[in-house]
Amino acid sequence: MEGRVRPGEFLRLERLALDFGISVTPVREALQSLRSEGFVQLEPRRGFVVAPLSKQDVKDLFWVQATIAAELTTRAAGLMGPEPLRELTTIHRALDQAVSAGQVDHVEEHNHAFHRAINLAADSPKLAWSLGSVARYVPRGLYGRLPDWPAVAVRDHERIMVALRLGDPEAASEAMRLHITQAGELLIAHLERQGMWPAALDEVSD
Repeated sequence: MEGRVRPGEFLRLERLALDFGISVTPVREALQSLRSEGFVQLEPRRGFVVAPLSKQDVKDLFWVQATIAAELTTRAAGLMGPEPLRELTTIHRALDQAVSAGQVDHVEEHNHAFHRAINLAADSPKLAWSLGSVARYVPRGLYGRLPDWPAVAVRDHERIMVALRLGDPEAASEAMRLHITQAGELLIAHLERQGMWPAALDEVSD
């Protein structure tokens, strides 16, 4: 999802093992796992190859993520008391400071903590697990490197917190849905700048 390997590119076991400093066996197992999830394909006598990934694929992943996250936020809005809200405010202030200081690693850490606090407050572990299974397709370290995302995250988190403080589940849910959806749009723009989709294929994927 970072765009470092492109659809159609072959993944050589020995090269990957060397890059990661591990044996070939865990690399093969990891690629088999990715194959089961549709991210790589296995071509007979040729090996593993990166599967096609369209803009719509990315949009779909973020639609699912936004839908689940919005529902978790709806549930959290009805359950968060003063203490969880104070904790969320503390996390958000740390995020804001990290963004101002340009501390990408800390931005990622505090952003993850912000969403985790809301998901835990929703008291819906199976739904939170489902969200995590979708969100893991985008490496946590990627968001902080997307242009404009840190500032957008601060703004969106403030809107989410206002709605949570007011105990307004609909507003909180919608703020979260828009937040996740926009993250997907920023990722698509980032991949486009990297030439992820050639112009001829770009029209087909839209």
